[in-house]
Amino acid sequence: MSLRTELEHYRNTLIVRLYGELDHHTANIVRFKMEEALVRHNAHHVILSLKHLQFMDSSGLGVILGRYKQVKGKGGRMVVCDVNPNVRRLFELSGLFKIIEEHDSERSAITSLEVVS
Repeated sequence: MSLRTELEHYRNTLIVRLYGELDHHTANIVRFKMEEALVRHNAHHVILSLKHLQFMDSSGLGVILGRYKQVKGKGGRMVVCDVNPNVRRLFELSGLFKIIEEHDSERSAITSLEVVS
């Protein structure tokens, strides 16, 4: 299985929807797309929607952590939503939930960042 990335810019937030598998084969592509979109849109916050992410390995964790640091360095926040049960365990084991807030839906994530329409 491969990975499909959907990026949406909403006000000062980049919404990233991942479909498939985020692993060592796809990590650099996601890293590049997210970095480029953050700069192009001058986004301050990131919402990662992981409902359709079926698998993630340590390379995927590295991409997420790297973008977290990039956003945090600009004074922004990163949140995740709709975390697939297959990916949830990796987030828990890695401790990412200690630094990245989780929400049930994109709407809830948007509201938490005060990016309401």
